[in-house]
Amino acid sequence: MPDPESSAVDSHPTRAFDHIVTLLRSAGCVFAEEEARLLLSDASGPAELALNVQRRVEGVPLEYVLGWAEFAGRRIVVEPGVFVPRRRTELLVNHAVALLSGTSPAVAQVVVDLCCGSGAVGAAILYALPGVELHAADIDATAARCAMRNIGPLGGRVHRGDLFEALPSSLHGRVGLLAVNAPYVPTGAIRTMPPEARLYEPVASLDGGEDGLDFHRRVAAGSIEWLAPGGHLLIETSERQAAGTSAILAAAGFRTQTVRSEDLDATVVVGRALPGTSRG
Repeated sequence: MPDPESSAVDSHPTRAFDHIVTLLRSAGCVFAEEEARLLLSDASGPAELALNVQRRVEGVPLEYVLGWAEFAGRRIVVEPGVFVPRRRTELLVNHAVALLSGTSPAVAQVVVDLCCGSGAVGAAILYALPGVELHAADIDATAARCAMRNIGPLGGRVHRGDLFEALPSSLHGRVGLLAVNAPYVPTGAIRTMPPEARLYEPVASLDGGEDGLDFHRRVAAGSIEWLAPGGHLLIETSERQAAGTSAILAAAGFRTQTVRSEDLDATVVVGRALPGTSRG
């Protein structure tokens, strides 16, 4: 642990910035200058700044230190113990908004953010399309509470439970779009993840089973009965796992499309239920 005196922050703005950058670099922070600016601008005073710098140097994720993460151009509240939204998930949001914007009025404008974590996906959709009826769900109590802080003020509703068990039965057959950023890291790969994720984020928000696709199988198997005719299922996955995710959706009765963004290094598999697919 660094010497407290070495982490003390100089009151002079330029010296303080340079000192923080040096501390962050020594701790291995790749974007030390950007993080220093955020820490300086976000602290209420020297004492809080010194504490926040110390926590970051010790390895606490920046988002937990600040209490928020930037996502889709907005600040999303992030509490310790909740999955931190990644920029790549903006592809999921962008494609969801594009589909909803072009949806026929005959298709329900009901959106579900499943495995919602902080509620970043649902909040971003609501910011873009305030008129949709949004429901978010997560099994974790901390995540559900955090999601309520992000989605509640926008008119969204949060439910706690295991996947579809969390949703009110009144949504059966009414969901126009189901957005899913479920865990998809293969169990064996978790140990290779950066320490910020591996040590601080809950394993349950990362672990997707042996091949990373366990949740994709469960979502695909249970989603048809919840979707409205013409509705879509969007699942974030990795480029390497996209073929597997697509095959899972196809086997469950979906017509599939894979969307890729090299800029975001993001992949989303989109499914639309085929005509005549059983809805239970």
